[in-house]
Amino acid sequence: MNITKYGHCCMLVEEGGVRVLTDPGSLTVEMHQDLKNIDIILYTHEHHDHYHLESLKKILTNNPDATVLCNPSVGALLEAEGITHTVISDGDSDESRGLLIEGHGTVHAVVHSSMPPMGNTGYRIASRLWYPGDAFGNPHGAVEILALPVAGPWMKLSEAVDYALEIKPSICFPVHDGILNPAVAAGVTLTLPKKILESSGVQYAGLTPGIAATF
Repeated sequence: MNITKYGHCCMLVEEGGVRVLTDPGSLTVEMHQDLKNIDIILYTHEHHDHYHLESLKKILTNNPDATVLCNPSVGALLEAEGITHTVISDGDSDESRGLLIEGHGTVHAVVHSSMPPMGNTGYRIASRLWYPGDAFGNPHGAVEILALPVAGPWMKLSEAVDYALEIKPSICFPVHDGILNPAVAAGVTLTLPKKILESSGVQYAGLTPGIAATF
């Protein structure tokens, strides 16, 4: 199996002559939008860092025979856009391209208690690679290769380490690490707390390094 990481959770997984592109989202547009010879486009859930509609349209223009596989919530978005797709939910599988892809899990990890639950389905590819999306799900079977989420507003690093110890893969590598980019992190650390706190009357102010703020 060959795995090319383009950033965050966007990976090109090549196995048995089949090329699978995972979660081409908003953080990796320049890296993924011009790719060719893609057989399967795989989405775990609809957050913008995983699902980016304009990128998908361009990828499908360059790869008109590609199959789109996704969880139910992304499926609803694609249905509204008239984009052909196949939903793989928890317990489902697909082998239409000669490559086994199995779905495990239904719920995104909690970002904050004030936010409504969101769907998320992780995928085991070729019985070798387990990519959980945004959750610490367990596919309840042997995992040789683990795409390990290491950073995000729904997790902490110690949890990632404990998760890898629970899954016990032969090897793992980091994904969901786009937030470690200072430009991306600044946006997340400002917008998410601001939205939640200010709805409860707590002002949340961003401070620019080296510039005094008056309170």
